[in-house]
Amino acid sequence: MNNGSKLRSADWFGRKDKLGFVHRSWMRTEGFSTSVFQGKPVIGICNSWSELTNCNAHLRQVAEAVKRGVWAAGGFPLEFPTISLGEPFMRPTTMMFRNLMAMDVEESIRANPIDGVVLLCGCDKTTPAQLMGAISADVPAIMVPGGPMLKGVWRDREIGSGSDVWHFWDELRAGRISEEEFCEIESCISRSAGHCMTMGTASTMTSIAEALGMTLTGCASVPAADSRRYVMAEQSGDRIVAMVREDLRPSHLLNRKAFENAITVDMAIGGSTNAIIHFLAFAGRLGMELPMGLFDDIARRTPFLANIRPSGSYLMEDFFYAGGLPALMKEIESLLHLDVVTATGKTVGENIASAKCYNSDVIRPLSNPLKPQGGTVVLYGNLCPNGAVLKTSAASEKLMQHTGRAVVFEDHDDLKARVDDPNLDVDENCVLVLKNGGPVGGPGMPEWGNLPIPAKIYKKGIEDMVRISDARMSGTSYGTVVLHMAPESALGGPLAIVQNGDMIQLDTANRQLNLLVSNDEIQRRLSIWQKPARHYDRGYGKLFQEHILQANEGCDFDFLRWAPEPKDLEGTERSKARRASHKLPLPF
Repeated sequence: MNNGSKLRSADWFGRKDKLGFVHRSWMRTEGFSTSVFQGKPVIGICNSWSELTNCNAHLRQVAEAVKRGVWAAGGFPLEFPTISLGEPFMRPTTMMFRNLMAMDVEESIRANPIDGVVLLCGCDKTTPAQLMGAISADVPAIMVPGGPMLKGVWRDREIGSGSDVWHFWDELRAGRISEEEFCEIESCISRSAGHCMTMGTASTMTSIAEALGMTLTGCASVPAADSRRYVMAEQSGDRIVAMVREDLRPSHLLNRKAFENAITVDMAIGGSTNAIIHFLAFAGRLGMELPMGLFDDIARRTPFLANIRPSGSYLMEDFFYAGGLPALMKEIESLLHLDVVTATGKTVGENIASAKCYNSDVIRPLSNPLKPQGGTVVLYGNLCPNGAVLKTSAASEKLMQHTGRAVVFEDHDDLKARVDDPNLDVDENCVLVLKNGGPVGGPGMPEWGNLPIPAKIYKKGIEDMVRISDARMSGTSYGTVVLHMAPESALGGPLAIVQNGDMIQLDTANRQLNLLVSNDEIQRRLSIWQKPARHYDRGYGKLFQEHILQANEGCDFDFLRWAPEPKDLEGTERSKARRASHKLPLPF
């Protein structure tokens, strides 16, 4: 019904003037008659397909399935590309380009005759980038993830991309597997299109998209190679046409309750630490207050249930067969706001009403969680006054309370050069410290935070140590790793002045991380600290370093957060205010 307002695309195709003539005639060049596109919802299919993004390499076929659904529902589908972010290949890190992709998505939607948009995502940063762009453009939007790849199998052993890469690499470094065996693993660990089949950042963010209400129910965990992925895509194409007619926009769906639901789900699945940064970025685009403490509050009351690597034993294919995200949400329904409306047009409670778990070891019941509290905690202290995060679900219990001597690496090059040096002054009780891995220092906050265990320590059978940095780590990684320390060392955060031999105390129970040095000494060191040189003096890199926010603010650009904050606006009123600020002039 579109709430009595005309279609947005009518301002292009429904005009009776010269511009209308131009727009219709140019669309006719593609072989479409006016009866196909005039007066019907125009649905943009935002495709992050790329041969450089193997996780998303099948999205052309997914787009075709979406088109079937759009056509059948009486809409007009138009596929358009955006830049794509391939986690394994892009340097220095895809996080450097998340905001660029978000801008590409936002402006592509806003500048074109699009009434609603279907977002095709998969690899780690493509999901948050598309959601950020869609939130800011604020036209009806629904997301269709590409899905996780099939399980890897080596000999008689199921293996998972990411998590088992780190494990087998360490086994090779320690001489416990051969080069030939390592090559065998390389050939069979990733055997289909789709994103990592562990609960890494990709699976975490697609699960969060579903938990936020931005996908159809069950859409996140269908494997990429499963025919049901294409059925779900077709149904999403059908649904977006209805969403346009209902004028159901991101600003109507993404309220505080929706965020609390999604954070609760994130804790229950043992999601990637990267999710917190993306949550904060989403909230900034909405003008919503989302304090870091909220994540910790929700973690304390949410049990960890998803027995998926790197925090558990199984893989995403098993999670799907066990009932997927709807089954997990059914288990924790007492912790959710069931009245929240989603992209389905129904509430969360209605969406999961009939969900069932078919394997209670993969998706644990509330009565038998893997751990009694959620997978991620937020730390504070004199080393991280604005916060840091630790994925406790993938950490060693014995290191949750730990005091050790700092072994400091000034940057990633220093780490690579010295971490396996047999003369490195380190033992298993030390705390490994990496500086200059943050948004400005990295640059782009690369996934360097999971520092490798020094070779001479790993050869002793020690597989975990406390490691701290202002960097991120892959969601597929594991270990007692403190990340996202804010403010970062490149901006003069306290991490910048840590020295070899300093004692560092991790107190997870009290959510503290502290440098055991007097405040006077900390201030003395900060007073003589010198800011490192910037990495870029031109182009996108220069813009990035001048406008990037810190991890506790979502690492978005300062000029992309919506201001002023609409504290008194909700739903339709917020949407109207946003649309008024987005009105574009006519081209000629």
